[in-house]
Amino acid sequence: MLPRLTLVLGGAASGKSAFAEGLVVNTGRQRTYLATAEIYDLEMQAKVAKHQEMRGKNWHTIEVPLDPGRVLATISGDQVVLLDCATMWLSNQLLAENDLEQATLELTRGLSNCDAPVVIVSNETGLGIVPGNALARRFRQEQGLLNQLLAAQADLVVNVIAGLPQLLKGTLP
Repeated sequence: MLPRLTLVLGGAASGKSAFAEGLVVNTGRQRTYLATAEIYDLEMQAKVAKHQEMRGKNWHTIEVPLDPGRVLATISGDQVVLLDCATMWLSNQLLAENDLEQATLELTRGLSNCDAPVVIVSNETGLGIVPGNALARRFRQEQGLLNQLLAAQADLVVNVIAGLPQLLKGTLP
């Protein structure tokens, strides 16, 4: 059985989304996909289309680039939620120049108030070089803090590298 909150971490193209989708599909529950990506160019459009194709048609998708917490609080316990991904959500918050502390509070509150199991996908960005500009350095710092906060709240934390899951916290279902 999937725990209340699962965090799936990994680098770019590590297989984290596919692993997270597998966790969700294996529950047998109605699947809700909370999409945080915003499409600004053809590259992102192609990436989103690829993810949609990988998931297939048996998902209810809700676009929540800025406020997934509000939606999470409304989801019934007979569903399972995949929030993909916290990294895009953070990027959206920073680019919109929103109050990040308040937005994070609303996200964690929504996670706490959600009756359904939730799987969150997030990038591990702290393993690379120090970025060359202030916004990128702030993003990397905030992503690390967000991942720590989500991992503390999660019952299960998995890091995916080269498609291979590494258990960091909890027990895999």
